Amino acid sequence: MRDRIMKEMSLYEKLNILSDAAKYDVSCSSSGVERRGDGTGMGNCRKAGICHSFSSDGRCISLLKILFTNECIYDCKYCINRSSNDVVRTSFTPEEVCTLTMEFYRRNYIEGLFLSSGILKSPDYTMELIYAALYRLRYVCNFQGYIHVKAIPGADERLIRMTGFLADRMSVNMELPTAESLRLLAPHKSRKNILAPMRFVQEKMKENRQEIMLYRSAPRFVPAGQSTQMIIGATPETDYQILRVTEDLYKKFDLKRVFFSAFVPVNEDRDLPAIREQGPPLLREHRLYQADWLLRFYHFGAEELLDEENQNFNVYLDPKCCWALRHLDSFPVEINRADYYTLLRVPGIGYKSAGRIVKARRWGCIGFEDLKKMGVVLKRALYFITCSGKMMYPVKMDEDAITRNLLNTKERLPEGADGMTFRQLSLFDDMGLGGVNAE
Repeated sequence: MRDRIMKEMSLYEKLNILSDAAKYDVSCSSSGVERRGDGTGMGNCRKAGICHSFSSDGRCISLLKILFTNECIYDCKYCINRSSNDVVRTSFTPEEVCTLTMEFYRRNYIEGLFLSSGILKSPDYTMELIYAALYRLRYVCNFQGYIHVKAIPGADERLIRMTGFLADRMSVNMELPTAESLRLLAPHKSRKNILAPMRFVQEKMKENRQEIMLYRSAPRFVPAGQSTQMIIGATPETDYQILRVTEDLYKKFDLKRVFFSAFVPVNEDRDLPAIREQGPPLLREHRLYQADWLLRFYHFGAEELLDEENQNFNVYLDPKCCWALRHLDSFPVEINRADYYTLLRVPGIGYKSAGRIVKARRWGCIGFEDLKKMGVVLKRALYFITCSGKMMYPVKMDEDAITRNLLNTKERLPEGADGMTFRQLSLFDDMGLGGVNAE
């Protein structure tokens, strides 16, 4: 029956189903690849990135984000495409994936492809189809743009290796933070099965870097690195547990990014939390992303940001403010003397503004009016800094008093934090594609 449905569907109908099914996968990011097109093919990979996001040079860019299939042999309780759900099923062929990618690129709607998938028949069978699509896209269609692809846990390492030479970035989804949560909500998956391809990709990346050093013409394996994703709020892990898992993934697997996806209740199940009234925990997700930024760029450790006594962030304050309020004995910091790493720990000072401060003070003393020009957010920083020994205003170094003042500044929270509704963007949002004939 399903084969008949798949054959009767138009490419545009498949696109509507499989692009909508891909919206819950957020584990993508700017590629970080500098590979140019050679002029003989279509596209290039200079600072390409993800749909409705920004590349490292500040451009807003997009890619085609689809599932190869929403068929799945697994029955994960949180997934809309689980095998027990009665949803319309369909799959692309490798040729259809290539047609869509090239036609959308020619219309200037995308700069690359993000390809994920359910598990059709088996991990090996699914990985073979994904490899066939990427091989055709690269060598038949001569597409030289950005490609982010999923490595399927359980698939043969040979298939993952071959696919890795065709993709720019590869990701393996952690799904849930702990092995216990996987056993509860995704009984067909295991932590070991997920970490194995992640380790394999890491080792092959290291080998490939050595090959490139010896032979500059060697093909590149996953040059933009690998990433992963965890669902937040479906299971009872604290922010502290999630952050420790995140830190371990960066240290042990050399990941480029760990993504967090707020749990969206798409299925009814006794093992899933009932959060329909308050909606997905998107503000918590936002704070975890801020904490992740502190791990990657501000030299914080997970044990510094949270601990056994403080296991969750205050969602109404950013994580750096939470840390500073618990460590008032380290403040105020003198702007004209503090080293770069100390400046990074001051709320309201980012790594760019910290660098500007260090450079500017070589030529003279810095005042509060200078800090604002350098990009420092003074409404947060003023409680934690002095300039030439003076604070901007008289401030009582008391945790409760500073907390009240910080909350009164009404930090601009992400959409939905004040009762507004969230929704995830579809492929066609604000892109005017409704009338495009995908065939």
